[in-house]
Amino acid sequence: MDRPEIAITPPIRTLQHLTCIVPVYNEAENLPQFIPQLITECKKFAQKIDVIVIDDGSSDNTVQVLKELQKEYALTALIFSRNFGKEAALTAGLSRVDPQSDATLLLDADFQHPLACIGSFVEQWQQGYEMVYGVRLHRKDRPIMLRMLSTFFYKLIDRITPIEIPHDAGDFRLLDRDVVLALNQLTERERFMKGLYAWVGFSKTAIAYVPEERQQGQSSWGLKKLIDLAITGITSFSNLPLRMWSVIGAVISTLSLLYALMIVLDTLIYGVDLPGYATITVAITFLGGIQLLSIGILGEYIARIFTEVKQRPPYIISRVLTSEQSK
Repeated sequence: MDRPEIAITPPIRTLQHLTCIVPVYNEAENLPQFIPQLITECKKFAQKIDVIVIDDGSSDNTVQVLKELQKEYALTALIFSRNFGKEAALTAGLSRVDPQSDATLLLDADFQHPLACIGSFVEQWQQGYEMVYGVRLHRKDRPIMLRMLSTFFYKLIDRITPIEIPHDAGDFRLLDRDVVLALNQLTERERFMKGLYAWVGFSKTAIAYVPEERQQGQSSWGLKKLIDLAITGITSFSNLPLRMWSVIGAVISTLSLLYALMIVLDTLIYGVDLPGYATITVAITFLGGIQLLSIGILGEYIARIFTEVKQRPPYIISRVLTSEQSK
């Protein structure tokens, strides 16, 4: 008896035009190997390849290396006037994507995002997913303290935000044309890209990968930058901290009222005792600390409002370098 044939569903769309966005900061040692490998890998899946490299104010000779690469490869380099951060670099790159580009690939130039995963990304995109993102299987490349803080952050943001931000999913992802258009409509200046990817929606799927070792140089992501990014993420996508302190204030006020009532009853029954200086000191210190903490949280939100109201651009491009092949 013949076995029944299994129908294989063909891809519902083909990739003709692919754009690659590569934010870099002091990657002069990695770029000469990375750009050729990236272009070679992408040519397996698309006929037309655009490569947009954003130099985020590098202090080494990254710009000179880009100029040398442009003699052989067709790529566009956006040179920032100073260091504005990776979120700004990604925003600049997305704003320069050709509207006719079918999909856009975001990845770093340090080789930690495996180029071998591009094929899996494209395959899922061809099957209809509008966003395909990489999820790290482990974070052994980072100190244990940063890994613990990252885990705590994702658990916290899961509870306080209405959107679902995938754990251990970074900027390594493939975006459909419609997703890029949606992201370019967002005008906020304090940007948390991982949250924006989730906020715009669209159909999405994850591809697990093992981060490779950084080939050259050192990562610029330290504890301070990660904390700043986490605060931006929380204040950008949740107002729960403000509501939380309103609840805490109401609870403290209620307890204070009950305590005052208890003192009145005690005075009426037993008379006036010698005032307790220790109790007063503890109460003043505790309430003062609560007030300062709540003012600090409020200040974070006001600072974000102040930044948005000034309407300064999130980045400034000092030069745009194009290769002879792309002209």
